[in-house]
Amino acid sequence: MKLYQLLVNRVPAIRRRYHGLRQRRPGKLGRIYAWAVLLGMNLSYGILRRKWEREIFYPDEKKCPPKKVSESSLSLREAPEEFARRLLQYDIISFDVFDTLLFRPFSNPGDLFFQVGEKLGYPDFERIRRETEWHARQKAKRTRGSYEVTLEEIYEELEIQAGIPVQIGMWTEIETEKELCFGNPYMLETFQHLSRHLEGQKQDKRIVCVSDMYLSGEVIQTLLIKCGFHGIDHCFVSCETGAAKGEGKLFEKVRETYGKDKTYVHVGDHPEADIKMAKRCGFDTEFYQNVNLAGMPYRAEDMSVITGSLYRGIVNTHIHNGMRVYSREYEMGFIYGGLFVTGYCQFIHEYVKCHEIDKVLFLSRDGEILHKAYRMLYPEESGEEKTEYVYWSRLAAAKMAAGYFKYDYFRRFLEHKVNQDKTLAQIFQSMEIEDMLDDMCRELPGLAAELWDEGSPFSSNKPAYRGKSRGEGEVSPKTKLTNKNAGLVRAYLTAHWEEVLSHYQDQLAAGKLYYEKVLNGCRRVAVVDVGWAGSGAMALEYIVNKIWNLDCEIVGLLAGTNSVHNAEPNMSEPCLAKGRLVSYLFSQEMNRDIWKWHDAAKEHNLGVELLCSSARGSLKGFYLDKDKSDRLICRVQLKEPDADGNMVKEIQQGILDFVEKMHLRDDMVKKVAGSDGYAVMKILLQGRNEGTSELEVGI
Repeated sequence: MKLYQLLVNRVPAIRRRYHGLRQRRPGKLGRIYAWAVLLGMNLSYGILRRKWEREIFYPDEKKCPPKKVSESSLSLREAPEEFARRLLQYDIISFDVFDTLLFRPFSNPGDLFFQVGEKLGYPDFERIRRETEWHARQKAKRTRGSYEVTLEEIYEELEIQAGIPVQIGMWTEIETEKELCFGNPYMLETFQHLSRHLEGQKQDKRIVCVSDMYLSGEVIQTLLIKCGFHGIDHCFVSCETGAAKGEGKLFEKVRETYGKDKTYVHVGDHPEADIKMAKRCGFDTEFYQNVNLAGMPYRAEDMSVITGSLYRGIVNTHIHNGMRVYSREYEMGFIYGGLFVTGYCQFIHEYVKCHEIDKVLFLSRDGEILHKAYRMLYPEESGEEKTEYVYWSRLAAAKMAAGYFKYDYFRRFLEHKVNQDKTLAQIFQSMEIEDMLDDMCRELPGLAAELWDEGSPFSSNKPAYRGKSRGEGEVSPKTKLTNKNAGLVRAYLTAHWEEVLSHYQDQLAAGKLYYEKVLNGCRRVAVVDVGWAGSGAMALEYIVNKIWNLDCEIVGLLAGTNSVHNAEPNMSEPCLAKGRLVSYLFSQEMNRDIWKWHDAAKEHNLGVELLCSSARGSLKGFYLDKDKSDRLICRVQLKEPDADGNMVKEIQQGILDFVEKMHLRDDMVKKVAGSDGYAVMKILLQGRNEGTSELEVGI
C-alpha cells in the first residue's frame, strides 16, 4: 500500500491515467502493461520533471467526436432476437447484473453514493462510504480469508466509524438503488425473446444471474423485476456465497447447483471476471462491451462531479447499449446540445421565478428548440399566456429601428457586405429600397466629385468615380460594393435618410399589430436568444417602448455574450451590468475562462447556433395585409430556409430525447451550470478547430 501511494496516488494525473489503463486493459497482461506505464510516468515526473498538472486541469483538451462515423455505430450489436436465439442453444443462460442487465445513470457506479449521502444529510459521505467498504473488506480477509462482504457488514463498520445507524443507512442505499437503476434496453428486448421462447416449454432451461456484489440476492432480484427482467431462476451473489467471479469460484457454484452435464453460457461486460474466468470454469461466453468504457474516450470530463457523471451516464447508456445506430445529426443534438439546452431552460425558469416575469418570448429561429424543450420541462408554463415562440430577426430589427440605431443599420447592410462580391442591386434589395437605386446611380458620380472638392471625410474613397472631369463616371445596379464606393453609398443614403426611413413605416405598423397581441397584459417580459451582443433584444425593447409605446419592460436572456476575441468585446457591457441583458454560459463577469476561449472566428458561434437551428427560414419582415373583412393585419414573411429540414429535425430530436432523460433525473441536478453545459459543447467546437467536419453535417 505504501508503494501504491507513492507510485499511483502521489500525483493526481498519474493516478487518473493509471486507473484508466487498468479499466481498459484487465487481466495479467494488462496489469503488467499498466505497471510498465506507471513506472515510466513516475520516471518522467521524478527525473525528467515533466509537469502533469495540465492533464488534470484540461482533461478534454485532445478529445473530439469520432470522424466520419456516428459514435453509436462503434457499439452496434446483432439484433436482440438473433442474440437470444444463440443463447437458447444452452441449458443454463447466465448474466452479469450491473452494467450488463442493469444500468445506473452515472459514468462511475460509485457516484450513487453522492445521492445516498444527500438523502442521509451526511457531508463527504461518498468518500467515507468507499473507504469504509475497503476497511470492511480488509477485516473480512483477516477473519475469514475472503474480501467478500455484505451491505450489512459495510454499514456496521460505517456505524462504528461515522455514526450512521445500520438499518437507516442500508435502507437508504437500497431505496436509492431502486430509484436509480434501470434496465439495459438491449438486454430487456433480449429477455423478451428468451421469455417468449421459454414460456410453456418443457425444456429444462434456466436463466440465472451471477454478480460480485455486496447486495443480497433478494435485493438484486427485486431490482431486476422492478426494471423488467422476469423469469430469473436464481441470483448467485458473491457476498452470500463467499465465492467471487474474479476467482472463478462463483461460476463453479452455478455448475454445482445445476449439474456438470448441462451446457452453460455467460454474458458479461468484464473481460477478466466475466469472460476469462467463466471460460476457465467450462462456460461459453458472450462479451457485452461496457457502455461507459466505450463512451469515455469521447465524453467531457472537465465538469462538476455529479452533473458530469450523470451526463456521461445518460449519454453512454443511450448511445452505446448496442441497440441501434443513430445519425450523426441526432448524436450532435443528443450528445452535445442536450445538456446545454436543459441547463439554459433551467436558467430561464429560475430567472422568471426570481424576477416576476409575466411572459417568456423565445425569439426565432434559435429559440424554436429552446421553446420546445422549455415546454417539455415546465408544462405548467406551456400556454401562450406564459411562453411563446415569436418572430424576430436582426434583419427586421435593423430596418425597423434604423431611425435610432443608424450606425448598426449601415454596418449590417454596407460595412459587412464590402468586397463580398455583392452588387448594388443586391444590397438595395436586401435593404428593401430598390426604388432608390436608379437615382443613386445617376447622382453618385456627381456626389463623388462634390465630396472630393469639399474635402469630405468620404473623399478618400472617391477617386474611382471622379472620371476625366467633374460628374463623369459609370455606376450601375451591377456595380459591386467595394471599399472604394461603400462610403459614397452611405453618404448618398444619409443625404436621403428620411426617404430611406419611409420604406419601413408599414413594417413598423405591421410589427405593432403582431406584438400588441404577443405583449397583451404584460408589463415585464424576458426575450430568449442564443447571443451574442444582445442587439436583438435591445432593438426590440426600443421599438416596443419608444416607437410603439406599449409600455413593457424587456430583459434579454442570452446563452453567451461577445467574447474577448470579438472586435467589440465591450459592446453590451453596460446592459449586462444593469441587468437588462443576462448571460447563461459566459460573460466578462462569469466563466471568464470560457469567455477567453470562445472565438467566433473559429466558428464557435456557428457551432452553438447549429445546435439550435430551425428548419424554417429567418424573418424577413412584418408586412401589412388585409383579412376577409378588409381589416389590417400583420403578415409575417420568412426568408427561404438555409438548412436541410430533415437534418435539423434529427438534431432537434436528439436534443429533446436528452432533455427528457435528464428531466427524469432533475431531482439529482436541478441546475446545470453554464460551465458544465459549455464543457460538453467545447469538445464539438474544438473538434472543428482540429479540422473535423462534424459541424458541417447537413448545414
